[in-house]
Amino acid sequence: AAIPVSYIIGAPLSTWIMDNVHWLQWSGWRWMLVLEGAPALLGAVMCFLYLADRPKDAKWLKPDERDWLLAELEEDKKARPSVKHIGTFKVLASPKVLYLSFIYFVYQCGSLGVGYWMPQIIKAFSTKISHTEIGLIATIPYIFATAVMVLWSRSSDRRSERRLHSAIPLAVAAAALFGASMATNPYVSISMISLSLAGLYAFKSPFWALPTLFLSRSSAAVSIAVINSIGNLGGFVGPFAIGYIKEQGGSSTTGLLFLSGLLVVSFFMTNFIRIKEHISEVSGVEAVPSNKSA
Repeated sequence: AAIPVSYIIGAPLSTWIMDNVHWLQWSGWRWMLVLEGAPALLGAVMCFLYLADRPKDAKWLKPDERDWLLAELEEDKKARPSVKHIGTFKVLASPKVLYLSFIYFVYQCGSLGVGYWMPQIIKAFSTKISHTEIGLIATIPYIFATAVMVLWSRSSDRRSERRLHSAIPLAVAAAALFGASMATNPYVSISMISLSLAGLYAFKSPFWALPTLFLSRSSAAVSIAVINSIGNLGGFVGPFAIGYIKEQGGSSTTGLLFLSGLLVVSFFMTNFIRIKEHISEVSGVEAVPSNKSA
């Protein structure tokens, strides 16, 4: 949920900086990059200095806190005897992990494509709208998406079900993007975009629980890194594809239809996942389902 919440904070802040900060005769968009990039650099230094790799190395934990956490991790390991650890390179080469990576790649094409181009879509509502107003309007879909994301994740936990809870939001997002591409009324457009982002973000938590169903914690951590790395390439492809379509004489409508089609593909791929097949092929054993999705 930190991802959509960051947009709720960042969208109006970014556009306000663009409209109002012009120090040293620099453009507002340059100051936006400087002012929003500085905390990330500070955070990088803080992480390097204080973020420990293991609980036993965390100097900011009290001895009793460290002992408690290590004991909890050991208990968790004992509670999952059916799930075995496999080597890092086997995880990297696992067809099932690569399959999940491709699903996430296609998903990211749609998710970030909508996010990056939404300001342009909102700007098309009126020629008189300011950057700051665009940023404020852009918070509406993310507020809705945050609420739906939390509620959908709770539903997944309550039912201990991951596959359909990952697939259904993709279908909803695809249908909503199609609706957004057809809409001409601004209110209908923003409603469709809100519904599409709700589906895109509701997908995340159940999806990230899938690797833990057939891999040990450490192997799942590697698989999540692989899925994330490959999948995030879609964050380039999606926005680039919409930009390319517009340059070739198309419109944001055509781009949204393209993204909707990609999400349909990811829906079918997710819906066809066979968890038991994954378990038998990757780890050779049946797994104890994960209790929590995030």
